[in-house]
Amino acid sequence: RDAMRIYNKLLSIMTVMTVVFIISAGCEDNRISMDEFLKQQQQAKQAAAQPTKAQLAISKAINKAFMPYKIGPEDVLSVTIYAAGDTNPVVPIKVRVNKKGELNLPMVGRVKVAGLDIVDAEQKIYKAYVPNYYKEAVVHLEFVKAKTVKVLVTGAVNMPGLVKLQRNQSNLLFAIVSAGGISPLGMGQITLRRVRSPGKGITLDLTNPVDMQQALSLAPLRDGDIVMVHSAAPNTIYVGGLVNKARPEVFPPGVKVTVLQAIAAAGGLRTDITPKEATLIRRMPNGKDAHVKLDLDAIMKGKKPNITLASGDILWVPYTAETRFQEWLNQNFFFRAGVSVTYNLTGTEDYLHSYQGTTESGRTLQDIFDPFGSLLRNQAIQRIAPVP
Repeated sequence: RDAMRIYNKLLSIMTVMTVVFIISAGCEDNRISMDEFLKQQQQAKQAAAQPTKAQLAISKAINKAFMPYKIGPEDVLSVTIYAAGDTNPVVPIKVRVNKKGELNLPMVGRVKVAGLDIVDAEQKIYKAYVPNYYKEAVVHLEFVKAKTVKVLVTGAVNMPGLVKLQRNQSNLLFAIVSAGGISPLGMGQITLRRVRSPGKGITLDLTNPVDMQQALSLAPLRDGDIVMVHSAAPNTIYVGGLVNKARPEVFPPGVKVTVLQAIAAAGGLRTDITPKEATLIRRMPNGKDAHVKLDLDAIMKGKKPNITLASGDILWVPYTAETRFQEWLNQNFFFRAGVSVTYNLTGTEDYLHSYQGTTESGRTLQDIFDPFGSLLRNQAIQRIAPVP
């Protein structure tokens, strides 16, 4: 009965002090709710799905890159002409396009084909022969060897090394694809170094529409150019406040970390008090920070989503009126499990001294009371571990 009387007295004091702290706090909570934050995220995704001018320009540049191959200098073509009434065997001839983009053909001489696809080139050669030399003819062209450029691709790609690119594919995107694509450890940032212009490297972020447009509009790559794909930075989450190990938590690139996993990696919540909320601070695309209020109890019970954090997020477990009072109570009157009792309340000294150490059943005062119910709750969080 005496123990329960003290316990009830503590609860009364806690209630009064909580009210005092709430009144004294008097601070406006500018944080947004998780529901509002998730709504904003959804709106951002929908806005990103709408094509911008830069994205339309990128689409146009990509379509241009995938157009039929255009004939150019140093390409080797096989030319076959079937003339009406000609009974002699038709023998294909191999012709190299000269530096002026011309083919030197029998009888008609030079025919410029540079910048044409193979179908248009066939039509132009046909007009050179018909009707001046033949009443009717069939012209057939085939690529024997297309001019290629050799580019070195290094860094976070699946198959780094020297890649060969056709003339109409001599850009950054084709170079990366020819090297097996960006590896899981890579990021969208690349650096191009021109071998003929040392010291004039350019770094672009291919996840940025403006940079992507610039990448596609660059002058074609040339032999010896170097493309370096940067590795992704580690996934760093900053966890602080009422946790056992406040510090930046660094995870391998690509590892997804949730709110509870980040808290667990920081040693869990403090067990001497009962933090029930946290603040997520995330830098948004517009450069401003979003402050999101997280209900930790609701997340642990599955009533709110255990959202995935992004690299650079700050997860802060702040003081509240309740936790400040709990801390004050612990500093003035708290139980040391199995050791002693520290107190600062008049009239209880003699009674509490009789309960120092453990009881006859082997239970400590902390085991009996644990008035805030924090131990099992916080230890459960500590057992959660982030997974790849």
